[in-house]
Amino acid sequence: MADNKSTVKTDANPSCRFYVDVGGKKQALFTEVSGLGVEMEVEEVREGGNNNFVHRLPGPCKTGTLVLHGGLLSSSEFFKWMMDAAHGKIERRNISVILYDPQGKEQARWNFNNAFPVKWTGPQFKAHDATVAIEALEIAHEGLKTD
Repeated sequence: MADNKSTVKTDANPSCRFYVDVGGKKQALFTEVSGLGVEMEVEEVREGGNNNFVHRLPGPCKTGTLVLHGGLLSSSEFFKWMMDAAHGKIERRNISVILYDPQGKEQARWNFNNAFPVKWTGPQFKAHDATVAIEALEIAHEGLKTD
C-alpha cells in the first residue's frame, strides 16, 4: 500500500507580528486588527404545499468594517482623515493587513480596496491607570481580497 504522507501544514503563525499598510505606507502602530471576515447571506424560500422543507439559497456576500486599534500618536493623521470624511471630503485608500512569521517573512496579506473611515474613537482616560492611550479607526471598504 502506498505511503500517504500528510501535506497539511501544521505550523501556525503567531498573530502578534503584523503591519498595516495604508495608502502604500507601512504603519506599525496598530496593536489589534479586527473585521477580517466574509459572510454569505442565505435566503430561505418556503415551497407552497411542502411544510417539511425550506429551500436555502445562497445570497450576496458581505464584509464587515475593518477596525484598527493602536496607540494614540502625536500625529493626528487618522483623526484628520475621519474629519475630512465627516465634512464630505472622502479620500479612499487601499489598505493591506500583512502577517509576518518570527523570521520576518510575509505569510499572509489581506487587501481592502477603496477604504474610507466611518468611525474614529479616541482613548479612554483614567487618572489611576498607566496603560497606553488607544485610539480606534473603523473603516468601510469595497471588498476583501488575499494575495
